[in-house]
Amino acid sequence: MTTAYITHRECMLHDMGPHHPECPERLAAIQDRLIASGLDGCIAHHDAPLVEVDALVRAHSPEYVRQVFDAAPGKGIVHLDPDTAMCPGTLRAAQRAAGAGVFATDLVLSGAAVNAFCAVRPPGHHAEYAKSMGFCFFNNVVVAARHALEAHGLERVAIVDFDVHHGNGTENIVAHDPRMLMVSTFQHPFYPYSGAEPLADNLCNVPLPAGTRGEGFRDVVTQRWLPRLEAFAPQMLFLSAGFDAHIEDDMASLGLVEADYAWVTTQLVQFAQKVCQGRIVSMLEGGYALSALGRSATEHVRALAELG
Repeated sequence: MTTAYITHRECMLHDMGPHHPECPERLAAIQDRLIASGLDGCIAHHDAPLVEVDALVRAHSPEYVRQVFDAAPGKGIVHLDPDTAMCPGTLRAAQRAAGAGVFATDLVLSGAAVNAFCAVRPPGHHAEYAKSMGFCFFNNVVVAARHALEAHGLERVAIVDFDVHHGNGTENIVAHDPRMLMVSTFQHPFYPYSGAEPLADNLCNVPLPAGTRGEGFRDVVTQRWLPRLEAFAPQMLFLSAGFDAHIEDDMASLGLVEADYAWVTTQLVQFAQKVCQGRIVSMLEGGYALSALGRSATEHVRALAELG
């Protein structure tokens, strides 16, 4: 078994206009760096399928899903909020992004892959049960995690979110679900100005002040995340892998580097091997400095594949 790498060319059709940071070039930056690193030939490549509506409504209200489908324009750009817009290619991209997580879950739970990284966009962790925001339409990681619970019969799963922004959408959906644990770090105070006071006991949110570097982040992982994960004993891990806490990413003010992303991934791989048969599905979230994104995601994949 090897690490699955799941993406689709239609994920690049989502374009919210010139100079928008969540741009199609993000996926090209990751793919180019994977090729340059030599990792491209060491992972199993798969095309992301379109998600089924039944999978979406495990995480979102049926009315909201219909609203997103109905909002898709035939031409031009339609804004769902000031930061989140749809173009004619957006709906297919969003369906591929959510479908990637479902497909990755199937691959890992069938034993066809040891773990998976979904290089997809639009991202998902700001999408709430009935609301799009923060560049996100469907909450890809929750769709995948709920698929593991409801289609595969797992009893406990955990979501780990290291994006620089709080995953308010994920928290909104999973709060009070005893089958799910969410652990996260994020810059605070910062968009979306939430998370400092968790909504429920199954959430372990750790706000980080601006200027936090790798040492502070690593302390959180070892002292806060891993004990909560060990106590919960999930049967599978789902990662919201945002790389916008990188020191070169001027969308925020944390100071992580590639080595920090490799380190946290290794910690989670080792935990998963000990507790949940190595099962990990990782979903791309943020990361807007293209060179830093490509380098960081490549080190994340290298650690998932244990090719360090």
